[in-house]
Amino acid sequence: MGTSPVSAVSLTTPLRGQTATLEQLRVDRQLEETLVHGPDPLHLTEVFGLDAKTAIRYTDSARALLEQGAEQQLR
Repeated sequence: MGTSPVSAVSLTTPLRGQTATLEQLRVDRQLEETLVHGPDPLHLTEVFGLDAKTAIRYTDSARALLEQGAEQQLR
């Protein structure tokens, strides 16, 4: 074990045959972070190193999900 970057093979081999892809896991993690810490594009930019436009898109999606959840709870 060391502190060098993780190789793509070490990540893809355990996931081979699974329904989730690395891309889906990455997006899911970013969405979860947004839902937990609130839709703050600056937070996403700092935590994940996202471009500002990408962070804004993710926070807009999270806001829509949060509003949807609030609407469903009221029913």
